[in-house]
Amino acid sequence: MVQTRAYGSWPSPLDAALAAAHDGMPEYVGFVGDEAWWTEPRPAEGGRRALVRRRPDGTEESVLPAPWNVRSRVIEYGGRPWAGAERPEGPLLVFANFADQRLYAYEPAVPERAPRPLTPLSAVGGGLRWADPQLHLDRGEVWCVLEEFTGEGPSDVRRVIAAVPLDGSAAEDRGAVRELSDDAHRFVTGARLSPDGRRAAWIAWDHPRMPWDGTDLLLAEVTDDGTFGPARTVAGGTEESVCQVEWAPDGALLFAGDRGGWWNLHRMEIAPGAAPGTPVLPALLSTTHGLCPREEEFGGPLWKIGLSWFKPLAAGLIAVVHGVGATSLGVLDPATGEVVDVAGPWTAWASSLAVHGTRVIGVAASPRTGHEVVELDTSTGRTRVIGSAHTDPVDPAYYPEPQIRTFEGPDGRDIHAHIYPPHSPTHAAPDDELPPYVVWAHGGPTGHAPLVLDLEIAYFTSRGIGVAEVNYGGSTGYGREYRNRLREQWGVVDVEDCAAVALALADEGTADRARLAIRGGSAGGWTSAASLTSTDVYACGTISYPILDLTGWAEGETHDFESRYLETLIGPLADVPARYAERSPAEHADRLGAPFLLLQGLDDVICPPVQCERFLARMESEGRRVPHAYLTFEGEGHGFRRADTMVRALEAELSLYAQVFGLHPTGVPVLELTK
Repeated sequence: MVQTRAYGSWPSPLDAALAAAHDGMPEYVGFVGDEAWWTEPRPAEGGRRALVRRRPDGTEESVLPAPWNVRSRVIEYGGRPWAGAERPEGPLLVFANFADQRLYAYEPAVPERAPRPLTPLSAVGGGLRWADPQLHLDRGEVWCVLEEFTGEGPSDVRRVIAAVPLDGSAAEDRGAVRELSDDAHRFVTGARLSPDGRRAAWIAWDHPRMPWDGTDLLLAEVTDDGTFGPARTVAGGTEESVCQVEWAPDGALLFAGDRGGWWNLHRMEIAPGAAPGTPVLPALLSTTHGLCPREEEFGGPLWKIGLSWFKPLAAGLIAVVHGVGATSLGVLDPATGEVVDVAGPWTAWASSLAVHGTRVIGVAASPRTGHEVVELDTSTGRTRVIGSAHTDPVDPAYYPEPQIRTFEGPDGRDIHAHIYPPHSPTHAAPDDELPPYVVWAHGGPTGHAPLVLDLEIAYFTSRGIGVAEVNYGGSTGYGREYRNRLREQWGVVDVEDCAAVALALADEGTADRARLAIRGGSAGGWTSAASLTSTDVYACGTISYPILDLTGWAEGETHDFESRYLETLIGPLADVPARYAERSPAEHADRLGAPFLLLQGLDDVICPPVQCERFLARMESEGRRVPHAYLTFEGEGHGFRRADTMVRALEAELSLYAQVFGLHPTGVPVLELTK
């Protein structure tokens, strides 16, 4: 029997510990021989990333015990951290270990042999870091992106493509590492070697561009001694983002680029028949053509090094992740441009694909399932879950039922959002009550909120609090024009779009106008703080590991990768310094009237604690006595990974809403607010 209780007071079996235990997703799938391998989170083990393999009998096994943490810190957001290959004597694994960022080699068939280091340590700055490894056993090397700090500053860093010997000779000697590319570009992805071993292709870009603004697709000869010849730009530019490059089995170059306004696939023919040792770059033919021109995305933003939205199959077909907003896995026939999508419930496929023969593996989720490792057999069209299989921790009747909505914003622009109304199989609210709603602003801001089951959302909706995930202007998944709406408009368009969705829900009678909140982390934390200091839409907000002071962030208070991002989002500091001050929440503490919760990892180098501390100090200096709480977490960086941290943060957030909205949730510690 359904009981009647006020919104926000419904009992729920989905507690914060359960939500934390299911946080995160598998990443970086790959094949080692016939076996599928991937990384997955371990919140209860200090937030480490474990490497998991699927055995032939279907069992899953962790390849490395704790405390090994398979995770790279290149550009701080990381990248593909492992590569593996099958050999007669058993598989060989090469991986980056998070604690020291060294590359290690490991032979799982001989577990008594501990992983052996392949690269040295460096005492300079952030040391030596590695990502996107590609094993070349015939050369006795692994090719990687090397990030090397040259000083103590966050931008004292260089990046090149490098070859590391597999014999361990570089473990003590930096000089044994062969640099394959020069450092003419500030950022590079890993090199992909052509089927004949004579050419290498990779992606590069420079400040102030971000990789979704414009990148260069580079091509170079690989000489007989294994070095690269001069690199030539063959695609991309300042206004074309190439996000992935691969070689087709027949030697053509495949890449995803947005020259037509959407990340679509392109094929570049290379003239065959050049004799070994002769220049091949002048033989490039001008026959680059689109394989499937559509107003859909077949790629995405390069927030990490080594992401993959497509993979060529041996038979000439191409496995692709594509779509608008939601994504599907399909198989593209380059000869016809036809894409056949796989059957299944999944509405979001991650940028992580791998192929082996006729098999394709990826990571997918749906509104009823969390992220799983899914396999497609292209010979039969059959799909099945092979790893990290979703299991319902509670009765799925407690899961939210999302609505895909498009709202009208200022100037009539479209705003995409996912609306999750309060939902419980056992409770309902009085007919005369409207529910509180929390607007969720995703990070990036060049990011995207996927349509998937998120137990943090269910934590709120199952208690009677609605959630509105807003893919505001600037989000990816809707083409370059939508993405470019945020150029020089950060703190304006994102704030306006979130507010437009919140107010539309109130105007149509879906949400209680007096009980609206906003929350977000990183760039979403910025949008939350900017919304609280520039609008009167929200009664309170949650701000996690945010950017709060634009000038400080632009003058060195962040990492190298995003150190000039604001030139696109706000404008060059030297040209528009007033704009930086005008939009910074830290400059407008006097406008802050709504209670808020501030959450911060103390090891965060992307959005460091000093930003929060300055914000609070200025609020205090203005004499603002706004109810708030500031919670910090030792050992946490940008984004929370430890179960105890996530539990504390989620319960504190619910307590904030309870106190401001007059809710009565059960079993939640009361957050002490400073007043």
